Amino acid sequence: MDIKVLGTGCANCRNTIALIDQVAQARGVAVKLEKVEEPRDIMGYGVMRTPGVVINGKVVHAGGIPSREKIEQWLAAT
Repeated sequence: MDIKVLGTGCANCRNTIALIDQVAQARGVAVKLEKVEEPRDIMGYGVMRTPGVVINGKVVHAGGIPSREKIEQWLAAT
């Protein structure tokens, strides 16, 4: 599963990456986490509020840290 976290490096972006990694490890789901920090690349996804989360090329979240439950749903859907 390819997951990109969109954001310029703020605390919420770092916390989002850490939380996704924690949940993936707890569920035993292999993920490739990538951080996208370039504003031009973030805008290319149409995300105006960060952090944004892109899973397998699809934007699934924007603005604020997603809940653990939401991340579990994303990981279970694949």
